[in-house]
Amino acid sequence: MSIEIISIIVLFVSFFALLLIKVPVAYSIGISTTLSLLLNIDKLPGITTIAQRMTTGIDSFALLAIPFFVLAGEIMKQGGIANRLINFAKSLVASLPGGLAYVNVLASMLFGAISGSAVAAASAIGSIMTDRMEEEGYPRALSASVNITSSTTGLLIPPSNILIVYALASGGTASVAALFIAGYLPGILLGFAIMGYIAFIAINRRYPKGERSTFSEIWTYFRKAFFSLLLLIVVVGGIVAGIFTATEASVIAVLYAAVLSLVYGDIKVKDFPSILLSSGKTTSVVMFLICTSMAMSWLFSFEGIPEMISSFLLDSLNNKFAIFLAINIILLIVGTFMDMTPAVLIFTPIFLPVVTTLGMDPVHFGIVIVLNLCIGICTPPVGTLLFVGSGVANVSVTKVIKSLVPFLLIMIAVLMLISFIPEISMFLPNLFEL
Repeated sequence: MSIEIISIIVLFVSFFALLLIKVPVAYSIGISTTLSLLLNIDKLPGITTIAQRMTTGIDSFALLAIPFFVLAGEIMKQGGIANRLINFAKSLVASLPGGLAYVNVLASMLFGAISGSAVAAASAIGSIMTDRMEEEGYPRALSASVNITSSTTGLLIPPSNILIVYALASGGTASVAALFIAGYLPGILLGFAIMGYIAFIAINRRYPKGERSTFSEIWTYFRKAFFSLLLLIVVVGGIVAGIFTATEASVIAVLYAAVLSLVYGDIKVKDFPSILLSSGKTTSVVMFLICTSMAMSWLFSFEGIPEMISSFLLDSLNNKFAIFLAINIILLIVGTFMDMTPAVLIFTPIFLPVVTTLGMDPVHFGIVIVLNLCIGICTPPVGTLLFVGSGVANVSVTKVIKSLVPFLLIMIAVLMLISFIPEISMFLPNLFEL
């Protein structure tokens, strides 16, 4: 057995073994990469290669957008924006059967899109909506399931940090602007699909309707939420129009959110140190994940793993639909035990050459891989959103999972549609010639 094969075996076995004993993902990636690298030490300058690759991996202007979007999301989470979006959403859909569940989905879509964070959306919207829904007869486990799955729409609807990470991992073959605009229709489709299932169970279980809002009330709530919603147009519109880059847009988002929250009066200047500290902690975790993931991704390239997997898939499955399905299944499995950021950085260089060889646009694949991993963060054992949503709703994970299964099946159905109907993702990028 060659040293290369042994090195690959050591890499994967040590990585999964570390995950099984609950070593944090970033450390698992770094340690397994180092162990594998030690077997190839005679071919490399030295162990410092790991540190060099970690450093150069985050030496990217585009990645500056992530800490700023994280900060913008934290400001919005504490700045009263969630309440305004919930009230506006309630004025639109609360009169339908199961109206509050629709409000939860629509508010999560809006807040997730504005903040760019699924966790922030699940925390902010769930903490408000769960009690309101329980008062009208909705089980807390169902409320948590709606909140968890609908919060993922914010990872598709821009601005989205994970789409920025994918743009980096794609090596520039997919631009941030194209990915942002491509995420709209899939994100909206996912939200409507979840609403469709809610409509079905609301009618069968006879969940109550809310009072129908008058046009005057809708207009009032819209005016209160208008400047929050305007952020979407300012950030994404500016990027698509070429007025500023995604990184510059993230800084504008911070300034806009800060001024808006101060004007609303929901946060004070004295609150900013704690907001900065919280966003700094989140950013440090994300950036460390990116560092170690970029080192592992480089090692994959050094060992020729992408080429081996590409050749295996193309030789063993001569049908492109079978290959796309196999990749989706692999990503769904990966998503259950790996965080989104390292998964995107590690598996994009592996699968992107395969799908582009078969004619899939890199932008289309970006939406597919992100939606795959969105499903993963809703499932155990790692599922960040599952644990956040359950914690916010104060319901055990076991109870939530039972209620969550139909929603996950809905998400998988949407994933299949997006995977095999590229026009859903590519219509807007093609329309704007991005």
